[in-house]
Amino acid sequence: MKRLDFVKQSSFLIAGMAFAKPFNIIHRINNAGPVIGHGDFKYRVNYNWGNLGSSHPVKDCHEMVMDRKKRIFLLTNEVKNNIIIYDRSGKLLDSWGHQFPGGHGLTIHDEGGEEFLYITDHELGEVYKTTLDGRILLNLKHPKFIGAYGDCDKFKPTETCIGPNGDIYVADGYGSQFILQYSAKGEFIRKFGGDSFGEKYFKQAHGVTLDTRNPNDPVLMCTDRVKTCFKVFSLNGEYRYSIQVPGAYVSRAVFDGEMMYSGVCFSALKNHMLTYNAGFVTILDGNNKVVSNPGGTRPTYKQGELLPMVQDKPIFKHCHDVCVDPDKNLIVAQWNAGNTYPVLLERV
Repeated sequence: MKRLDFVKQSSFLIAGMAFAKPFNIIHRINNAGPVIGHGDFKYRVNYNWGNLGSSHPVKDCHEMVMDRKKRIFLLTNEVKNNIIIYDRSGKLLDSWGHQFPGGHGLTIHDEGGEEFLYITDHELGEVYKTTLDGRILLNLKHPKFIGAYGDCDKFKPTETCIGPNGDIYVADGYGSQFILQYSAKGEFIRKFGGDSFGEKYFKQAHGVTLDTRNPNDPVLMCTDRVKTCFKVFSLNGEYRYSIQVPGAYVSRAVFDGEMMYSGVCFSALKNHMLTYNAGFVTILDGNNKVVSNPGGTRPTYKQGELLPMVQDKPIFKHCHDVCVDPDKNLIVAQWNAGNTYPVLLERV
């Protein structure tokens, strides 16, 4: 099958999967799980981290961030407690939020010594800036109200990131496939991307992250999930290049030093058939080369090109985000995984 035909078929499949209801339960086992990963990036699986039972239920565990105090904030679309706050051991510290039925993207940003959260809700079609205890400070609504979209254009935001000057970038990953740029005050500046198969466009603009690994040239690392790649843009929306991760339907990029991590929400099995319940984590080095796939097959390059990657072990269902703690352990949030809590990968 030609790559373009495969991508077109995948776009329909992924779109259908993205709004499917959970149907599988992951059975928790003891925390002495298997070791997964490759090279210097191997981890022991701990299924019991953060398991709170019925007191603080979750639906989809979408994203996580860590604040300066090393508290871990989890965003779920369970309106009994949209935000769950853990310590590093997985102990409950606090929870809040009942108003985000489509809570999806979670970003933390330090502004003058104070940290704030940015939350996207794709069901409500809005973006919120809040304090760490949930007080809403800013609300970005449908871009049609400011003339950036037409009345019939969909807006279902999935992610945000904050630029060096405070500009807010919003990924409309379940809507019209644009990245929208606003000032720190919420004033619209521009949009770029859009729904197409060209290099500077997206088929699912699921994520956007600020990449500051080159401090002299910070860029936007954007996720094009259906095309199984990351796309790099300037802060002004100019397309630079793509990083292909064949077989990995990736979520947002997460940076820790020179390393880049991403949850692979959809994958194939070893028969290379795209399927439900087949995710893993992918890890790239400072040269954007994949060095490990915990839960997936060993990354292999042939004549400089990365060969397709698939799930190797049934550890995960749909990896949606990765949080890296100070000990380089990974905490993995999952979508459509049977109302289960994040999985801890302890570095070995």
